Amino acid sequence: MAGRWIEHWDPEDEAFWEARGERIARRNLVFSILSEHIGFSIWTLWSVLVLFMGPEYGIDPAGKFFLVAMATLVGAFIRVPYTFAVARFGGRNWTIVAASMLLLPTTAAFVVMEPGTSYTTFMLVAMLTGVGGGNFASSMTNINSFFPLRKKGWALGLNAGGGNIGVPVVQLVGLAVIGAAGGPRMLLGIYLPFIAVSAICAALFMDNLAPVKNDTGASKDAVRDPHTWIMSFLYIGTFGSFIGYSFAFGLVLQTQFGRTPLQAASITFIGPLLGSLIRPVGGRLADRYGGARITLWNFLGMGAATGIVVIASVQESLALFTTAFIVLFVLTGVGNGSTYKMIPGIFQAKAVAKGMTGDAAAAYGRRLSGASMGLIGAVGALGGLGINLAFRQSFLTAGTGTSAFVAFLAFYAACFTVTWAVYLRRPATAATPVAEAKPQLSYAEV
Repeated sequence: MAGRWIEHWDPEDEAFWEARGERIARRNLVFSILSEHIGFSIWTLWSVLVLFMGPEYGIDPAGKFFLVAMATLVGAFIRVPYTFAVARFGGRNWTIVAASMLLLPTTAAFVVMEPGTSYTTFMLVAMLTGVGGGNFASSMTNINSFFPLRKKGWALGLNAGGGNIGVPVVQLVGLAVIGAAGGPRMLLGIYLPFIAVSAICAALFMDNLAPVKNDTGASKDAVRDPHTWIMSFLYIGTFGSFIGYSFAFGLVLQTQFGRTPLQAASITFIGPLLGSLIRPVGGRLADRYGGARITLWNFLGMGAATGIVVIASVQESLALFTTAFIVLFVLTGVGNGSTYKMIPGIFQAKAVAKGMTGDAAAAYGRRLSGASMGLIGAVGALGGLGINLAFRQSFLTAGTGTSAFVAFLAFYAACFTVTWAVYLRRPATAATPVAEAKPQLSYAEV
């Protein structure tokens, strides 16, 4: 290793993994989680900042939903270039850059966060926070390269869950600031030194993997492969729901149930917290039982929880609404873990179907899954945009979020159907083939 570059990396070789690979991979995972955690906090800053924006700011609920939607939009699109940046610049090097870039939206928000600032200015600053959403794509792509297939579900789930938990943490910090009668600038000031710490830790403790290169051919293959788009659709249902609800939950409580900023903030963090903590469990369950099976039943649970949310919304029952919404958050976390586990497994299964075995199958799976992850993550994050725009329209036309939740229920039903039809229906499994290939993989086992 020279200049923090590792020239040889073969995590599928058990001797290499036990001798030095696991130790290095775990160290990089820890500091990847730290950087991604701060990135999620900055990305979702506006889920807290809008709670501070009282009548003196002159922005109605629809305008607030649009602000958080803009942060989600940029965070989704920026994931694509962030994915390719890892191979271009190195995982360590890019983590330093990505972490440092978080200073820009945080400082900008610190400067403009006061009554009298134009809505356009607020919107532009909210869009800047989207760079925090990009951290997820580069972090997941980087960690995917460090771990062997048999450990990817747990590692990717832990990486993503540790990052996702940045959402409830910023909301908890916001709750403390509101409770202390502090202004939004106090919240922003708290995060500036933590951003610097995450960049410094990446420089000191992370590594670049020289074997990881951008593969233009793999990117083209991933774009052409229908599984990339199918998994993008399913990821809209899991991660898109998680990030969309994380932005919207407090606003829904304020707008539909008349909660004060302090009352809303005291509840808002619970769902994202539990959804983040459970994500590694979703990955572990997928490792054991198959990602497709866990994802299928998880969408069924999300549909049931959403149905209860609709009933609670119609009956204006705050207790039932909050409980069901939190359960829905938990299920988004399980689904986040299981769907991301499916991605490398699907392409490994395709390699076996092509007659590949051993290192060739593993290399094919890494090549295609790495290329597809950024695109899947970007499209999935657009689900957060859709959720906030749906809420905006629902409140504009009906004054409640009920119609938006009905639309989400229909979408989860579609996700359930697609998961079953593509990955669990018998003909799909039978088509996976090559009986003599070892290890045998089917889509039902991914």
